[in-house]
Amino acid sequence: MLAREKIRLYVDAALGEGKSIPLTPPQAHYLFGVMRLGPGARVALFDGRSGEWTAEVVAAGKKTGTLGCLGQSAAQLDPPDLWLLFAPIRKARTDFIVEKAAEMGAARILPVLTEYTNAERVNVDRLQAHAVEAAEQCGGTFVPPVDAPQKLSALIDNWPQDRRILFADEALAGGASAASPDFAGAGAEPGGERRGAPWAILIGPEGGFSKPERERLRAMPQARPVRLGPRILRADTAAVAALTLWQSTLGDW
Repeated sequence: MLAREKIRLYVDAALGEGKSIPLTPPQAHYLFGVMRLGPGARVALFDGRSGEWTAEVVAAGKKTGTLGCLGQSAAQLDPPDLWLLFAPIRKARTDFIVEKAAEMGAARILPVLTEYTNAERVNVDRLQAHAVEAAEQCGGTFVPPVDAPQKLSALIDNWPQDRRILFADEALAGGASAASPDFAGAGAEPGGERRGAPWAILIGPEGGFSKPERERLRAMPQARPVRLGPRILRADTAAVAALTLWQSTLGDW
């Protein structure tokens, strides 16, 4: 394989040796206006499916450009089958959650609307762009899709039978006890596969889950409540903490 280049771009085109890749105006501006690259310069490309490829600048313009694929520099690395569900919060913190989920190996990102969700309108295109930027910057070859927001109740109505879900329940914060399982205890099932099975993590809004929501989640056979330590964490902190614990216990770390 070729050496990996530092400048990386996600492209919506299938990559392969000898293929010609056209650039969008923003990509052309970044490479030729910001980074000052010219013909012959090399960059890394990934499409989310084919690994990372080294490409060479063939043509450079102010708003257009063409790259030519030379060879693969890294194999495709897909994340574990893990979904992150979270209630949107303020704009910057929602952006942070999406960025970190992409960096940390979430396979799908699902904003959910709970009874206590209090956030402005969710711009899915902006969040998807943040996921792309995170993958570009952290060396990833996979970009998790960001779904349009949907009500938590509707999502639960159609929840897959084989996908287990851990929900961070702020009501369990405090000293460990049989009623407040730690992460490892909530994640394991007698006779169940710890790694490789479909999973999801659910993070509630700043106001926490309502009592009916908590009761309904606890009634799900696939669901496990989990405590994230003795303190109640902010939603963005809780998302990072839960992803870290899941990846180290059940994921690919």
